[in-house]
Amino acid sequence: MTNTANIFLPTGSVPAVSAAKTEPTSPFPWVGLITLSAAVFLSVTSEMLPTGLLPEMSRSLGVGQSQIGLLVSWFAFTVVLTSAPVAIWTRRFPRHGLIIVVLIIFAVSNILTAIAPTYEFVVAARVLGGVAHGLFWSVVGAYAGHLVPRAQIGRAVSITVAGGTLAFVFGVPLGTAGGHLLGWRLSFVVLAALMLVGAVLVWKFLPPVARYSSGAPASAAGAKTRQPRDATVPAVVLICIITGITMIGHYSFYTYIAPFLLEGLGVGLGLVAPLLFAYGVAGAVGLLLVGTVFGQRPSLGLILGLAVSALSVTLLALFTATLAIAIVAFILWGMAFGMLPPLMQTRMLHAASPGIRDTAAAFYTTAFNAGIGGGALLGAVLIERVGLDLVPIVYVGLLAVVLVIVIVSDRLAAVALLPDRVSRSRPDRSRE
Repeated sequence: MTNTANIFLPTGSVPAVSAAKTEPTSPFPWVGLITLSAAVFLSVTSEMLPTGLLPEMSRSLGVGQSQIGLLVSWFAFTVVLTSAPVAIWTRRFPRHGLIIVVLIIFAVSNILTAIAPTYEFVVAARVLGGVAHGLFWSVVGAYAGHLVPRAQIGRAVSITVAGGTLAFVFGVPLGTAGGHLLGWRLSFVVLAALMLVGAVLVWKFLPPVARYSSGAPASAAGAKTRQPRDATVPAVVLICIITGITMIGHYSFYTYIAPFLLEGLGVGLGLVAPLLFAYGVAGAVGLLLVGTVFGQRPSLGLILGLAVSALSVTLLALFTATLAIAIVAFILWGMAFGMLPPLMQTRMLHAASPGIRDTAAAFYTTAFNAGIGGGALLGAVLIERVGLDLVPIVYVGLLAVVLVIVIVSDRLAAVALLPDRVSRSRPDRSRE
């Protein structure tokens, strides 16, 4: 029954020897992980900046707001289509150098977006950025796991993912505020310059890691022996499904959060950036909760994060006429959702055996970005056909589906592991 447990238990699947026995003690790589987190900050800011500048870009390019929202879909679907093949094509390249190259490509993509004369040109620039983004996350998703022993993966991932949280705290709100004051094009120029600075920091401070090898090259005799399928694959697949559905729901609503704040809650344009900042700060609190409270209880943290997200978005949808309640619900949503990505990524890295960790990271990235792109597309369709007011309700429904999957899979895992626990608890009388 241990293999059955792997299907449902994403927090760990392969029995591991104590890290103290197998891995030498070494200083925790704070500088390298903070540098990696800075690269994540720039990447996520580049991906999500159009959500804060949606009204300005819409007017400047002469297209509807839903079409600007679809820029997120173009970006994300490019990641979905290219991350796995590009990851395979570049698997022999040094991981460290790939991150530097990717940041340079990000800079080029943002410069092209800034000078774009038409909407179609912006789409092409975003597609270029999407290719780089897919490669970036296929590398970064496992990089932290290569820098630290397995027992410290959760801590390392929290630090790395903090860059994404800070992108919502500072990157998107500051880019939005700058776009409001100086024009949306200048925001992308500044972001491109920061990408180049980030490339220099990665070159100087991020320690290189060896590409993982699952073994020596197969000999003629070994080539004839069929390798067994990795037993951790089902757990990784389940995590990818959970991640994809969660992101579809989230980005169906968050992609269009600026119009919702302006039209649904009736706030002024000058309050959009501060509210996004408050949302990001709340997300940072959620990330802190993961690192201090739920790092050792990922299943409980994920269930609470999903449940509180559903509750807060429900309150936000129901109390649009009561601004105080709506803003509190909006901030609570930010805190709850801030817990979800680090918990899901930590579960993925715990679930995947070291031999498939890079591949699992690529597929996790695919699922994450399929959810982002699918969510932005779903939101655009809902806005065009039924209106913005029903988008949060759809989001809550998808969160409920994910919550059921997580609870049921965890219960099945507990049942599947019960015989093993019972057998281990019984004394061995065979020698008596």
